[in-house]
Amino acid sequence: MTHVPSRTSAPAASVVVPAFNAVATLEQTLTSLRLQTLRDIEIIVVDDGSTDDTPQIAEAIARQDPRLRVVRQANRGLAGARNSGIAAARAGYIGFCDADDQWAPGKLAAHVAHLDANPLVGLSFCGSQLMDENGALMRRAQKPRLTGIGAVHVFKRNPVGNGSVPVLRRAALEAIAWRPACERERDWVFDETFRQSEDIECWLRLALSTDWEIEGIRGLLTRYRITSGGLSAATDRQFAAWERMVEKLTPLDPQFFGRHAPSARAYQLRYLARRAVSDGRGADARRLLRRAFASSPRPLFEEPIRSGVTLAAATLVDRPLGRALHRVATRPASA
Repeated sequence: MTHVPSRTSAPAASVVVPAFNAVATLEQTLTSLRLQTLRDIEIIVVDDGSTDDTPQIAEAIARQDPRLRVVRQANRGLAGARNSGIAAARAGYIGFCDADDQWAPGKLAAHVAHLDANPLVGLSFCGSQLMDENGALMRRAQKPRLTGIGAVHVFKRNPVGNGSVPVLRRAALEAIAWRPACERERDWVFDETFRQSEDIECWLRLALSTDWEIEGIRGLLTRYRITSGGLSAATDRQFAAWERMVEKLTPLDPQFFGRHAPSARAYQLRYLARRAVSDGRGADARRLLRRAFASSPRPLFEEPIRSGVTLAAATLVDRPLGRALHRVATRPASA
């Protein structure tokens, strides 16, 4: 792993951009970060062993903007790239933006103001506007609950939403860092043995093992790209990673997981069913919903409208009416 610092004083905030074969989207992502209204920042692109021109694009932009640095390493996965970015960051506040997502211009300034005003908050998050695979804004958004967030809410509904949302206080990241015996270079914050569910594993560990608060701010300040979930095997791997996360963290609080795991599992399966609907996989969606409500009926009476819409969509998605409704729901906002 190599990186070259370009300044000695710490900026107000650092943004870590993990990038692997991101030629198609990296420049747009970095443009959105360079246009942040908070100017005293550093942007750290972690090239995670790309085999395309990702590092060349990042280095070309770094020559134009001294706030941007490039860290290069052999491929370690998303968690490993984020950990390397954290190790290279010098600011007291550290945000994350994946190489295919974008930030609204005022996002970082809003999170910094939130953290400055609320010293007990360790993780600041916001809602997300969804983009399609081509970068067009969709008529869909993630609008999570913003306050009163505890470990139960993180486990069941993950209000942080996606990996391009959070800005964390460095002290909160250091509180959950560790160095496994196999590691020689720097600490881990994200668990690099996970290739999926590494985000919620980190947020839930923060909620369960520290006193740092998790709180949101108003606004859809992240633009999150939705890509096809692919085949049912990919869904099964994602659910297996979620179950491994539960198995790993259960020793932290066995009573918590014994009480809440069935309903959290139901919500996770319902989420995967909604992804299957988006991909037009009706049979998979119905299978996942059956497993969800067999695990726990709580989503049916805690969120009856959302659960009912998901049931209807899973039933109709294979039919002409369902396909028409899906096209309306997923069309770009400008259409």
